Amino acid sequence: MRIQYNFAFLDEGSKREIRRATLKAIAIPGYQVPFASRELPIGRGWGTGGMQLTLSLIGKKDMLKVIDQGSDESVNAVSIKKLIHRTTGVPAVDDTADATLIQSRHRVPEVPLASGQILVLQVPMPEPLRMYESSELETKRLHGEKDYSGAWLMLFEQIMKYRTVSTGADHPVMVHDRYVMAPSPIPKFDNPKMNSSEALILLGAGREKKIYAVPPYTQVVSLAFDDVPFEPESFPDKRCRQCGAADVFMDELYDRDADETYYQCNDTSYCLARMNQQPS
Repeated sequence: MRIQYNFAFLDEGSKREIRRATLKAIAIPGYQVPFASRELPIGRGWGTGGMQLTLSLIGKKDMLKVIDQGSDESVNAVSIKKLIHRTTGVPAVDDTADATLIQSRHRVPEVPLASGQILVLQVPMPEPLRMYESSELETKRLHGEKDYSGAWLMLFEQIMKYRTVSTGADHPVMVHDRYVMAPSPIPKFDNPKMNSSEALILLGAGREKKIYAVPPYTQVVSLAFDDVPFEPESFPDKRCRQCGAADVFMDELYDRDADETYYQCNDTSYCLARMNQQPS
């Protein structure tokens, strides 16, 4: 017996409620908007916030792309694509430029996003102040008063201990010179891509029941001191072994047969596109 689902799985009332929260988030860049997170057929913490945003916004004319840690073919990415395709019929694509709706876990694509595209980021912990303040009421007060001394102190302690800022991912950013925001656990390499992006960036945390957004052409600045500037990951003099790309975020891998370390593009579709463009 074939089970019939509503278009995009969620009921229409749920989608309307999530869209209203999304509109408020867009109107107040960086502000965390609470919403009634729905149950989905995957465990909380595996991207339910991003999925709810995608399922609420997707239309029959959209082209969907889902990536997980840079890969289009990971278990999480494939499972999400299957659910969305089976309940909408919307085709999934690998080429970032062809996609109108991109759901991602922990990466911003290497190909610059364009006007009209929507990037949905899955977020496990949306509150950037949670590391030093456990009270939700207190974090709301701190955001309201724009009191981010704790965030600056956290960075200062890292510099005193390690002589550098030790955040590897989810480095906090200031949005529109107003709210400090957690950019999801994307590497620091991707933080500058959020600044003045032509695409709409939405961030959803299902377990924490929060939605927030970075509208197109919004100023996003990574927190840093004047004398210790923000430094994203870099791969000097390194090139992808497969496509030869440089100045992209790479994975460091080990070839047992050759007994050597090599580098490869983390964004698999970007790497494959470059390989296909090269003459054989």
